[in-house]
Amino acid sequence: MDELADLTEELVAIPSHEDETAAGDAIEAWLRAETDARVERDAVGNVLAYKYDPTDGADGPADTLALVGHHDVVPPADRQTTGEGITGEYVVERRDGRIYGRGAADMKGAVAACMLAFRDAEPPAGRELAFASFVGEEIGGTGARHAIDEGFDPDRAVVAEGSTGYSKPGVTDVVVAHKGRRASTLVARGEAAHASEPELGVNAIYRASDAIDIVRELDKPEATVFGETVSGSLAVTIVEGGETWNVIPERCEVTIDERTVPGDRADLGRVAEAVEGVEWEVEQDLPPMGCEDDAFAEATLTVARAVHDELGLDAPEHVIKPHATDAGWLAVAGTECLVCGASESGEAHTDTESVGIDVLDRCYRIYKGVGERAF
Repeated sequence: MDELADLTEELVAIPSHEDETAAGDAIEAWLRAETDARVERDAVGNVLAYKYDPTDGADGPADTLALVGHHDVVPPADRQTTGEGITGEYVVERRDGRIYGRGAADMKGAVAACMLAFRDAEPPAGRELAFASFVGEEIGGTGARHAIDEGFDPDRAVVAEGSTGYSKPGVTDVVVAHKGRRASTLVARGEAAHASEPELGVNAIYRASDAIDIVRELDKPEATVFGETVSGSLAVTIVEGGETWNVIPERCEVTIDERTVPGDRADLGRVAEAVEGVEWEVEQDLPPMGCEDDAFAEATLTVARAVHDELGLDAPEHVIKPHATDAGWLAVAGTECLVCGASESGEAHTDTESVGIDVLDRCYRIYKGVGERAF
């Protein structure tokens, strides 16, 4: 456990909100020093590693299981750096069994657990074990998308994002599905006129209002994964239109936050078709994830339950995560994914971000156990 805590502190101390290079350097150097794996660093800074023992006589691995994380973080708060604003070194503290610092929970602690599990696990015959720490997760999964485009395609992956405290406090659950996020804008266009003669123009705000009425009536995305209902959501979050009080507005923008689910999305295209002068634009589309490999999901939960039982903890469950992760990009590319990690709800991105050392150890045991288990 000391090695895991020390490695977590080392990674957390390295600033990586603007440039992930130094953090990637540390991960790469550790993997080269501590393992005999094939270690790669791609053009955008992702760190990838693979190990496979061909002693079974096969020409190549029958399947690949990846342990996946990311080493970029969101900008730190003032209290999380030694300098002014976000320009200083990161502050890392260990107290009361927890490690405090930007990225401790999201997700350098889990990356450290993956690194140790990757080193220590002895995969079954025919299994290639992979490790990946991506850049750019916090800005839309740019690193994961690049790796996928360059051929990163494991059969299965455990993505080490937070899953602790979902079914009950103090338990690290196994996420079988998570929501995605589609950010859209409805742009309503009209014709300007003086407000004293509104009939001479076309009010873009009125057109936007008609569009909003349709959005409110659309069915929300919904799916079922492992018998659990995954419900999405749809909400207008920003309306911007008009320039001054006495001019009929010629443009109005409506921002929509949609949480998507595996296999279903709201029919927003219908809005633009129904209202004259309204166009629909997609700004961001982070895909959802839903695992369809029952054997993988059940085996991982069995490992997680065995670890919890050994530690005298309540049993984890299969759960649904509300937040998008890099698992969505991997799932779209054909990888069967699960999410399991140390971060608790409400820890990530806060100015008091921290992670429990005992939970990191628990995750290490789960990752190692899954790496060694046949499916």
